[in-house]
Parts: sequence; structure tokens; C-alpha cells
Amino acid sequence: MKTLLEGYERFRKGYWQEHEELYSTLARDGQSPPAMVIACADSRVAPEAIFDCAPGEIFVVRNVSALVPPYAPDASTHGTSAALEFAVTALEVRSIVVMGHSRCGGIRALMQPDGSHGDFLESWMEIAKSARQRVCDSPDMPEDFDARCYACEHEAIRVSLANLLTFPWIAKRVRDGRLTLAGMHFDVETGTLESVA
Repeated sequence: MKTLLEGYERFRKGYWQEHEELYSTLARDGQSPPAMVIACADSRVAPEAIFDCAPGEIFVVRNVSALVPPYAPDASTHGTSAALEFAVTALEVRSIVVMGHSRCGGIRALMQPDGSHGDFLESWMEIAKSARQRVCDSPDMPEDFDARCYACEHEAIRVSLANLLTFPWIAKRVRDGRLTLAGMHFDVETGTLESVA
């Protein structure tokens, strides 16, 4: 906690003072970010830093492995789906980026399920079970575990992109050209960002 509070003090004395007018404008006028980024909760993968964005430029939702569940309007709690609905229907973002990354712990758990991942992780990662299946069923499946995980990270991004289109208000906006979807993979070690189709 001490480290966080010390960071806040540096923020107030530095970044806040340099951008106080921007924050005042955002507080007064509200936000209208052109893009939404769905990213992993991993501490090494901060979308605002990777895309060099100022406050108000991207609407970010982070969860384990940057997964998008399929559309399921029921009585359960749906944090990612609620964020999508707000970004698309209220903020009217024009782009959604799903950004996965290398060395993803959630994907590693998916590729090596052993029932030891607590109360929530394994069921959450089931969203990407078809990604695991595609990697494992591929005739070119790598023998190396890290390489299999790397392949699955890309496949999981594709699963999330497909799941985005199960939301009717997303699919409609994509069809009429008001919204674009993109998949990206960030390599933590090299800092490279690649497109995933």
C-alpha cells in the first residue's frame, strides 16, 4: 500500500499538474473515447501505456486473458458484457480492440488444466476452450508447451472477436460500418504488437 500511495503523490505533483486542464474538461464535459480496448488484467500489459493514450482517449476493460464471453442476457453478473454495452450503446465507441499478450497466465492454465485454479478461474477460461481445442487438434501443434500457449493466445483473441459478434448491437454496428473490431497480440518481452485476424 505504501508504494501505491507514494505513486499517487508523484502523480499529483507531476502528471496531474501537467494535465489538470484535461481532467477538468473531462470532468465537466464527460468522456467520449473513440475506442475500447479489452485487455488482460496482467500487470505487465497496460493498454494506456502500450498505446500511449491520455485520459479520455480509450475506454478499457481488463479481465483474465482479455476474454469476451458470448452474449447471454440473463440474471447472472456480466462485468465484461456490461462494459461492452456501455461503451457501444452509450459512449458509441467506433473501434473495439481485443488485446491478448504473451506469457498469459490464464492461457497457461487453460492449456494445462489440473483443477487447482480456485473457484472462478477455470470456469472463466472455459470461454476459450475452443481456442485450446483448435491448437491441440492442429496437425502443426507445437511440441513445446510455451509454443502451444503462444498459439492459444492468438486463438483466444479470435474466439473473443467471434463472441463480440454475438452481441446484436455490436453486430448491427459492424454491419453498417459504425464500428470496427480488431485483434492484437502484445509480446511482453519484445514490446511488439501484432495484428490477429
